[in-house]
Amino acid sequence: MSGQATDGMRTVLVAMHYQNEVLDPRGKIRVGVAAEDPNRAALKHNAARLLAGARALGIPVVSVRIAFAAGHADVNRNCKIFRDVVANDAMVEGSWGAAFHESLGPIGDEFVVKHSRVNAFYGSQLEEILRVLRAERLIMAGIATNSVVETSVRHAADMGYEVIVASDACSCARPELHQASLENMRYVADVMTVDEVLRVSARTPAPASGTP
Repeated sequence: MSGQATDGMRTVLVAMHYQNEVLDPRGKIRVGVAAEDPNRAALKHNAARLLAGARALGIPVVSVRIAFAAGHADVNRNCKIFRDVVANDAMVEGSWGAAFHESLGPIGDEFVVKHSRVNAFYGSQLEEILRVLRAERLIMAGIATNSVVETSVRHAADMGYEVIVASDACSCARPELHQASLENMRYVADVMTVDEVLRVSARTPAPASGTP
């Protein structure tokens, strides 16, 4: 852990894919949370603590969601993950599955980013919104660890952001892949628990939204 809490860097929380389809037991996507995952309740609790803690500290929250048109005509089926989405008729815009899970979605006028590939930055407004927020450091968490989280963390690091991954607010259906992904991300991000993230963030100024 090497988060430099006293350097004045502006921090934004990017919360990814806390949606019914991946987090609820009735959801159709099992990449991030297994059907009978015993850690589901703890994951939800940690994600809720991260969101609430960030808001209490004045850290802006950007919620990232993935969704597709009914019939999935807009899905590029070039790889298995997207072919599986189509086969399961999952993440349809406007459906229960594509909605944010209970208490883990945006509140008030917080920014929401919709995307349609693995990387949350690709083809979305995420970069533009982070620029508006004048972000320099990103706290990133979501589902699945080895999919949207790792891909987006690497992209953010390449863009020049300092990145913190809230490890226990992330999940992969296979624990060994979750751990491997966290180890991989240590080369481009600080990997911390939610408790550590909030402790560091309490000493780090948040950006003033929209301030030039």
